[in-house]
Amino acid sequence: QVQFAESGGGLVQPGGSLRLSCRATRMIFSTYIQYIMGWYRQAPGKERELVASITSSGFTNYADSVKGRFTISRDNSRKTVWLQMNSLKPEDTALYYCNTGDSSQAWGQGTQVTVSS
Repeated sequence: QVQFAESGGGLVQPGGSLRLSCRATRMIFSTYIQYIMGWYRQAPGKERELVASITSSGFTNYADSVKGRFTISRDNSRKTVWLQMNSLKPEDTALYYCNTGDSSQAWGQGTQVTVSS
């Protein structure tokens, strides 16, 4: 079963930056490159939402709430996707996960991002 290992979260002040990383394990390269990859987040009491996605060739899409502040990227050879988060706001506080764009794989443990002064 595919597993995703997310890392890079932490506590940051408003306006700060973080870079999240997610590596897919137990997924062969030829399968990985077929998938759109996405970063999702879930805040307490809210549903999980897709915040950014990227195709294997690098086309990206962002939720309006993060557009212009977050940047998603990927390295297919390393089966890794990153989320660079700048100008963080308290409302970005959430547990962040990666998954395929159709969220068809098992969810990892996520990485906590807390934006607070």
